[in-house]
Amino acid sequence: MVQARIYRPAKTAMQSGKAKSRQWILEFCPKGPSFIDPLMGWQGSTDTLHHLRLTFRSLQSAMAYANQNNLTVQVETDHTPVAIPKAYADNFRYDRVR
Repeated sequence: MVQARIYRPAKTAMQSGKAKSRQWILEFCPKGPSFIDPLMGWQGSTDTLHHLRLTFRSLQSAMAYANQNNLTVQVETDHTPVAIPKAYADNFRYDRVR
């Protein structure tokens, strides 16, 4: 049985936008170890599924795809940051701790 993992990627550290972090990604786990090609020295593998990344709009659609294709799935929960509301006026409050 083919193993896969479903996760939601974290936002990129280079920009403040969340453009590529809203979709769920299904990646296949490699079946076996990779090997080194003796002629060129490149890394090779007989497994072609671990190069494949499928994107879904929701976790439910990714799970439905996995169930439809008999995949063993490991779901990683997303790490959504909690936004703490702040105001500029809070810098000048009289009860602020220094």
